[in-house]
Amino acid sequence: MTRGIPFAGLPGDDWRSRAADVIPGGSSTGSRRPDVLYGSRAFDAAVPTHFERADGCYLWSPDGRRFIDCGMALGAVGIGYADPSTTRAVIDAASSGNISALPHRLEVEVAERLVQVIPSAEQVRFLRTGAEANAAAIRMARALTGREHIVACGYFGWLDWCSDAAGVPASVQQAVTWVPFNDIAALETAVSELAAPPAAIIIEPLVHDIASTSWLDVARRLADRTGAVLIFDEVKTAFRVRTGGVQELTGISPDLTTLGKAMANGYPLAAVVGRAGVMDVAQRTWISSTAATESTGLAAAKAVLEWHERSDVPERMATAGGMLLQIIGTALSESPWVGVRAEGPPMMWRLVSDAPDAVDALVAVAARYGLLLKRGAYQFGAIAHDEMALEEVSALMPEIMHELLPGPRRVED
Repeated sequence: MTRGIPFAGLPGDDWRSRAADVIPGGSSTGSRRPDVLYGSRAFDAAVPTHFERADGCYLWSPDGRRFIDCGMALGAVGIGYADPSTTRAVIDAASSGNISALPHRLEVEVAERLVQVIPSAEQVRFLRTGAEANAAAIRMARALTGREHIVACGYFGWLDWCSDAAGVPASVQQAVTWVPFNDIAALETAVSELAAPPAAIIIEPLVHDIASTSWLDVARRLADRTGAVLIFDEVKTAFRVRTGGVQELTGISPDLTTLGKAMANGYPLAAVVGRAGVMDVAQRTWISSTAATESTGLAAAKAVLEWHERSDVPERMATAGGMLLQIIGTALSESPWVGVRAEGPPMMWRLVSDAPDAVDALVAVAARYGLLLKRGAYQFGAIAHDEMALEEVSALMPEIMHELLPGPRRVED
């Protein structure tokens, strides 16, 4: 697609309808369903719903159109798509037999490296997804304390313990008390009003912004006072905010930490890490997965850890993400089209609006011009967002904003 010329035709193959016929919602990942990607503009024939290949910060749809991606696989890719060193490591692992009746030696090597870079880590258990890792951490906390109730703030995946979706028993939902992000009083009240101390306090330490040190410190002190296990969900933030996550930035260490996403540059791998005295309880409960020690994910993680050893990867992510935030945020703020603003920390920021149709319009028009933005949270900076890609985004934004002027949020003269 020529830069600055919006797509006007129809895709050569209707992947959208084919997917809808055989996959409920059109995608097995909820955040990749067309209605979630584009909201009210989900049926715009010009917006892409599938990709053919990806490289760096670019991806190509099956009909050959190229897009600059700001979502970077929901934050799972921090280096770039098809990073050569990661790809070589994965191919080598697959070529050697990726799984067997025994665990691969990479399980030990990567665990040793995680212990070195995550401040709270003394031992490691691997899984495949962040949701699995969080569920494992909660089970470990309950097994260790002999308690059931959880105090929580954040998003921890789709599994029953943290969901209010249809099909989740009410009794399971009642075992969790939810508190607002960064609210010290609410956290203190939630813990004090429980009939018995909680098994765990679990926090996602970056939601709208990076959590305040004072809030995390209160969580640490409450956990110590009540004997609860303090868990940080650093699935999004480790290897991004800092290599060691928000805990490295703030100096406040939890008892358990969950990892995933950018740890393996898009390959499926997650982990629970933490103090040996807490991690040891994994031997007294049952946490296991056939594919937990499959070697391609471990090989990808080792390659990513080597990236972090030779370069300040989080700083480069923050620089790239900050440039995207500045370019897109400035274009939004300076346009007479009023509806959406960009805000948040540079490495992972959000599109925010009081009118959902305005976000939908922005995302759909941007896609027509070859720029993929994520509705809401988050846009993720990656090393692959280089100077050339940033210059292209800068050139596209005025044209995108101009096309939005006839839209529903036009400012009248």
